[in-house]
Amino acid sequence: MKNIRNFCIIAHIDHGKSTLADRLLEYTNTIQKREMQAQVLDDMDLERERGITIKSHAIQMKYELDGVHYNYNLIDTPGHVDFSYEVSRAIAACEGALLIVDAAQGIQAQTISNLYLAMEHNLTIIPILNKIDLESANPEMVKDQIVDLVGCDREDIISASAKTGLGVHGILEAIAKRIPAPKGSPTAPLKALIFDSVFNQFRGIVAYFRVFEGEVRKGDKVKFFATGHQYVADEVGILKLEKSPRDVVKTGDVGYIISGIKEAREVKVGDTITHVENPCIEAIKGFEDVKPMVFAGIYPVDTDEYEELRNSIEKLQLNDASLVFQPEASAALGFGFRCGFLGMLHMEIIQERLEREYNMTVITTVPNVSYTAYMTSGEIREIHNPSELPDPNFLERIEEPYIKAQIITKSEFTGAIMTLCIGKRGHIVKQHYLTTDRVELQFDMPLAEIVFDFYDKLKSISKGYASFDYHPLEYRASELVKLDIRLNAEPVDALSALVHRTHAYEFGRKMCEKLKELITRQQFEIIIQASIGSKIIARETVKALRKDVTAKCYGGDISRKRKLLEKQKEGKKRMRQVGNVEIPQQAFLAVLKLD
Repeated sequence: MKNIRNFCIIAHIDHGKSTLADRLLEYTNTIQKREMQAQVLDDMDLERERGITIKSHAIQMKYELDGVHYNYNLIDTPGHVDFSYEVSRAIAACEGALLIVDAAQGIQAQTISNLYLAMEHNLTIIPILNKIDLESANPEMVKDQIVDLVGCDREDIISASAKTGLGVHGILEAIAKRIPAPKGSPTAPLKALIFDSVFNQFRGIVAYFRVFEGEVRKGDKVKFFATGHQYVADEVGILKLEKSPRDVVKTGDVGYIISGIKEAREVKVGDTITHVENPCIEAIKGFEDVKPMVFAGIYPVDTDEYEELRNSIEKLQLNDASLVFQPEASAALGFGFRCGFLGMLHMEIIQERLEREYNMTVITTVPNVSYTAYMTSGEIREIHNPSELPDPNFLERIEEPYIKAQIITKSEFTGAIMTLCIGKRGHIVKQHYLTTDRVELQFDMPLAEIVFDFYDKLKSISKGYASFDYHPLEYRASELVKLDIRLNAEPVDALSALVHRTHAYEFGRKMCEKLKELITRQQFEIIIQASIGSKIIARETVKALRKDVTAKCYGGDISRKRKLLEKQKEGKKRMRQVGNVEIPQQAFLAVLKLD
């Protein structure tokens, strides 16, 4: 056990985490040269294209230093803010962390938030200055930032270049010397933490775990704390590039367990595994059920594909247990599903995976967040969809989720970013200068305001320099109203939205203008209205296409023409009563791009 080292790599997106992992695997001869490819641990095409890690991975390496053989377990973590709970569980399974900072870009928002996570779990931090071979690198200044942030000595910082392999041997040595060996009693009852799970279509769910105490053998009867379910360990083993079965996985080891589980929701990240006969007394701390933050409706383009879409989402859920969905129906779009996501990136990835892996083209409605409605009767309701909001006379108050937003930017963009955040109903909590030209801003903001286009706007006003990270806070009371869009007095449920009263008029006006552009002209007049309850706050009209019915009347009395026009007017009126307005697909997405 004293020769085991468990560590993870924490970094902001694009600071060279996956490249460094590749070099470590190469230098420890875990992978032969012919098997080598960029981003070895990212096995999804989507991850390679976007250059992000979506699903975390774990892998064991062998390393020899001064005649001693070490077992290194690298527990890779996803980098994006949406998956921060998975990151926290992966960090909890380690004793040390490699903190990678890009020598050209310096410290960014996510580096800080993941570093704080690692410090909360008392991990040993090894700071690494990456990409020092770049011409734009500024190693001395970035070293000062790292010293300020971590509180280490300058000599502790390892300069490296993951691309060329410079400094990688120094990193491997530092892991053995600085990171402590796992603690824990091999004779105590089994206590293991699940930090990830993947779905294998032949074997069911494979859970990745780290053993803190005791050991688990093939054929043992085990139980999961959070769900209370019991299973037989059909196969246990350790994680090389492929799974490598073993008879026993001992204290301090990182391994996997296969026990024929078919339901994704039975395996929860952060759960504790223990024996049925001799269980441990308490679970490992920090377990929570992952709560979706953003909700959107997903509908098939062709209504006949409803069942096919259900199967696709169910299969996808086996690979991604944080996706939740339930059936819903919409008057405008037919039958579909209301899905809950961890954040906007998560939603985008699910949508893309549905198209790539299952060939499903889908319509996604406007994303929104969940609200809590307090009724006058004392009942409390969760609102995931604006159409579920009760009438105002039964409603005492409505609360919405708030987040703590952390933005790190160059000081020249501070004013523009503050204007953006305050426009999104944010309150500034603190402003802190990390260096003379880098500032950290913290805001309390409603989650609903960042769901649409906040991130894009932030990137464009800061010329791509600002980095953004957020954490959920609590629910707070807010003055929200339900804004309905009506076409010829009929409300379109898929376009209704919950907005703050102060933004309602502007939002309604822009929606009506946008729909006027998108809806094709018919033989009858189409009236587009935005309303709050029965009060109309904005209106646009799509004029009717008129046929010149009086063309054949030349000369003669004016009453002949008038008679024809009256007849046409009656026909238009009747047509408007029976005619329905086709809403184009772009209209549902137009809401996102109102500016």
